[in-house]
Amino acid sequence: MKIRTEPIGSIPRPVALIEGMAAHANGDLNANELNKLFESAITDTIERFEATGSPVITDGEQSKPSFATYPIAGMKRLDPGGVIIPFADGHTRQLPKIAGAPFRYQVYASTYLEKAKRMTNLPVKQAVISVSAISLLYPQEGIEGYTQDQFINDLLNEAETDIRNSLNSGAYKVQIDFTEARLALKLDPSGNLLKSFIDLNNRVLTRFTKEDRQKIGVHSCPGGDHDSTHSADISYADLLPLLFGLQAGNFYLEYAGENDKPSVLAVIKENLRPDQTVFLGVTNVIDPRIETPEEIRDRILEAAEVIPVSQIGTTDDCGFSPFADDTSTSRDIAFGKIKARIDGTRLAEAVINKK
Repeated sequence: MKIRTEPIGSIPRPVALIEGMAAHANGDLNANELNKLFESAITDTIERFEATGSPVITDGEQSKPSFATYPIAGMKRLDPGGVIIPFADGHTRQLPKIAGAPFRYQVYASTYLEKAKRMTNLPVKQAVISVSAISLLYPQEGIEGYTQDQFINDLLNEAETDIRNSLNSGAYKVQIDFTEARLALKLDPSGNLLKSFIDLNNRVLTRFTKEDRQKIGVHSCPGGDHDSTHSADISYADLLPLLFGLQAGNFYLEYAGENDKPSVLAVIKENLRPDQTVFLGVTNVIDPRIETPEEIRDRILEAAEVIPVSQIGTTDDCGFSPFADDTSTSRDIAFGKIKARIDGTRLAEAVINKK
């Protein structure tokens, strides 16, 4: 039996690209030269993915401005002062807010996918942002002549198009980044905010066939950024019974960083539906130590004692550079962890297939 293994998405950018992006922002590097650096970084990322033996790859989000806000890159009608996301170490991230109508994506994720597919023969996975995350861009004070309901209707259509374009462009899987799920429970312990987010995402997911939804997954984590998190203190016991209500076939969960793994596995077993696969994070992306393949093997075998092997896959806890933080984790460490995940998954496979 094969155990599926997939990356989440982002990889820290090489130094040349980091410096080039800074130079471009300062007006010292033109767009053509920057695009050459993007092209070089994507090529190197794909080659390094291939060298790990990874059966599925991503482009490392080398040219994506942010996993969360790529759809509004270049949008002119934006204001500062949107929703603030607090992290445990005291730093924050702040979203912008839209200031005009109608709402339209400026960039679809298939743009990144199509470029990556031209550079490799391996299956390429594409991440998209959740509709619930983008819903947070609507200002609390409203927009004259453009109600929140009108915005949501436009947003649902755009989010559907984002996913469908990637499927039509040949994505191996489309992964919806739903990192605000756990945060929603922290902001509203009643669960009502999370339930509204899940309902909103299901309004997109139910537009797809059952077959399509087997190629769609949802990633949820406690929001790693600068080696901190925004919601690691929220229990999976509160999150997963609601999360598995999403009409998707695959779930990519932070697991290596969890302190009480037996409890996590018990909650997964109790709530995972027969038509769903759970990809457990077996590498901790905010710990610089590279796990050994044997550690990862044992982590998988422990899970296989609780969850049917046919419903288990492996992944990393999160992307390695989710908010375009390219320095907290090095590029070499990221690929070292990916290689350990792949090797550890194969070791676990060998043990299971001997039984």
